[in-house]
Amino acid sequence: MAADGQCSLPASWRPVTLTHVEYPAGDLSGHVLAYLSLSPVFVIVGFVTLIIFKRELHTVVPGGWEAQSEASRLPRGPTDHTSSRQISFLGGLALNEGVNWLIKHVIQEPRPCGGPHTAVGTKYGMPSSHSQFMWFFSIYSFLFLYLRMHQTNNARFLDLLWRHVLSLGLLTVAFLVSYSRVYLLYHTWGQVLYGGVAGGLMAVAWFVFTQEVLTPLFPRIAAWPVSEFFLIRDTSLIPNVLWFEYTVTRAEASQALLGTGLPLLPSAS
Repeated sequence: MAADGQCSLPASWRPVTLTHVEYPAGDLSGHVLAYLSLSPVFVIVGFVTLIIFKRELHTVVPGGWEAQSEASRLPRGPTDHTSSRQISFLGGLALNEGVNWLIKHVIQEPRPCGGPHTAVGTKYGMPSSHSQFMWFFSIYSFLFLYLRMHQTNNARFLDLLWRHVLSLGLLTVAFLVSYSRVYLLYHTWGQVLYGGVAGGLMAVAWFVFTQEVLTPLFPRIAAWPVSEFFLIRDTSLIPNVLWFEYTVTRAEASQALLGTGLPLLPSAS
């Protein structure tokens, strides 16, 4: 584990398969933490998958605070849990990474222990990009769950329970990823601490910017010819997208069955 001004280097390092993340050979804890430190990669893959298959503005640009005055007039299903899938921070995360790169090259603080890892993106370690990434992701998700979803959900017990559990899980993962960067000697405690602070501040700023500036523009952006060509859509005024898609699909399937003589699907209640 690395501390400021203190190092204890292992005898040898082993890389995680197909990656450049290294952990001390024979160290099970280090092996697990090395996989945890790949969490930003998994997050990005999830974002790209959402963009390809859903093509929602709230996936390309994070946010999507449904306006209560409009959304309350739309039909709702039995639960609004699935609206949280609109949490997509790709635009904000890209900006967050750019800010991290800029800060690193301004401060130019080296990594701990003389930089024992050779396969790193930059020799500078202040602030930790992994820590900044994950705390941006977690804090933005936290704000989304407790502020944006509060506008469309009734405070039912299960709604609150899953929200609390998910928030706690996200914060725990962010902490473990930050800890892994110190344990694996990629960063000092100071570097992951400042990375977390920077990521949290960026998340708050981007959340406010998205709700106040970007969200009102989404309907106009969705109407652009290029958006129509790529089937990009805006679902910010639909409180439960999964229920909406389910009912619309059933209605369309029932219409298609009208001319076939097959029994129609029962209506969704």
